[in-house]
Amino acid sequence: MLKFDEMYAQLTPQGTGQSQSQGGQSQSQGSGQGVRPHYEAYAKWLAGQPDTVMRSRRDEAEMIFRRVGITFAVYGAKDEDGSGTERLIPFDLIPRIIPAHEWRSMEKGLVQRVTALNRFIHDVYHEQEILKAGVVPREQIEGNAQFRPEMMGVDVPNGIYSHISGIDIVRAPDAKGKGEYYVLEDNLRVPSGVSYMLENRKMMMRLFPELFSQNRVAPVAHYPDLLLDTLRASAPSTTAEPTVVVLTPGMYNSAYFEHAFLAQQMGVELVEGQDLFVKDSFVYMRTTRGPKRVDVIYRRVDDDFLDPQVFRPTSTLGCAGLMEAYRAGHVAICNAVGTGVADDKSIYPYVPKMIEFYLGEKPILNNVPTYMCRNPEDLKYVMANLKDLVVKEVHGAGGYGMLVGPAATKAEIEDFGKAVLANPAGYIAQPTLSLSSCPTYVESGVAPRHIDLRPFVLSGRHVQMVPGGLTRVALKEGSLVVNSSQGGGTKDTWILEV
Repeated sequence: MLKFDEMYAQLTPQGTGQSQSQGGQSQSQGSGQGVRPHYEAYAKWLAGQPDTVMRSRRDEAEMIFRRVGITFAVYGAKDEDGSGTERLIPFDLIPRIIPAHEWRSMEKGLVQRVTALNRFIHDVYHEQEILKAGVVPREQIEGNAQFRPEMMGVDVPNGIYSHISGIDIVRAPDAKGKGEYYVLEDNLRVPSGVSYMLENRKMMMRLFPELFSQNRVAPVAHYPDLLLDTLRASAPSTTAEPTVVVLTPGMYNSAYFEHAFLAQQMGVELVEGQDLFVKDSFVYMRTTRGPKRVDVIYRRVDDDFLDPQVFRPTSTLGCAGLMEAYRAGHVAICNAVGTGVADDKSIYPYVPKMIEFYLGEKPILNNVPTYMCRNPEDLKYVMANLKDLVVKEVHGAGGYGMLVGPAATKAEIEDFGKAVLANPAGYIAQPTLSLSSCPTYVESGVAPRHIDLRPFVLSGRHVQMVPGGLTRVALKEGSLVVNSSQGGGTKDTWILEV
């Protein structure tokens, strides 16, 4: 079994494992600098834990997660016996630890970024100053699949469109070899995963209570309270005591557990489209005591399915007339309709310019360097270097629609190259980063695995978040894909308080 300190000796002192995926194999270039200071107390504790204890704790966690029903659905997937699509997201026993000073800097960068993104979405659906200035090409908006012309001129409470933002962050060496945090992706439509952040913390406190008396770990359990406060703050000004509901597509949705979990934690109703109706431009839900007016809808349903009178006419997941009530200002929808225009991967490269345009500031959190295949020069470079790049569909999600060049076969690279040439505007490309690694408990013991982090940023009366987020881990050795649908797992994320 590889010991914690031996494993960490393979990583740089900044915690960025110099592990470049090559043909799917991780090749470490160790510095021998040992454990980072904020991991020292945990490493000492772990060294005293027998392997039999850790394995029994892992088995206990899996049993509890299954009993509680913390699963997700993989569409089109089948188990070995050909039945069922429910999967348990693997939970890793070893937390990802971030020191307070790093979190403070990250938090400032997240507030800055989400503030600029909300300004951008409002601008797109109103004055379009950023388009007139030529900072973002007009065709990138008007030709965007997530642009909703129905939202033009519609005012939303407080000018907030993305009330709940999931910003994916990775850590990698900068030009000087020092670890730096980069934003990999902005999730602004219906970002998921926060229930796993909360359940992972509960599980760690149950399995290892002594760790929380030995370490000053910042709490995350108050997230549902912050979420409810954020949703209430978005309510129409005509109501003093807003009624909030969570709108779910139903129990067969991959994130249904989270929908039910958050509704229960906030103490609000979980509803489906059939539970709602519109009368006189107000939204009501059916209850055993008669109709009850709804003021705020935390929707977990995509735009296209929200209102069959406006979007997809065959949808049974939404509520007919919802957009009428929305445009009249009688109900708030969180996140707002049309928010997806800002989380498309073709818009991502422009976010640093948005921050400068709207806030007059330099970005605190940098983007990963990105090539836009719609640009001839970028396309030429990408086609010549496919084997070294990560190439993504601009509308892709969940780890699908992408090529990880160093881990792909020659045939896969050729096929993907043809797809890019057929539709250059549909792809972006990025260098294959030496992603940060974190100690992870696998079958062979403790080993390094690549990770990312999704903090959840709430925008209401002000921008706030709990200290931490969902750490996702690529459990396959050498893999850079952390998505649960692609075999990734999750970890508890500790922000150490000073």
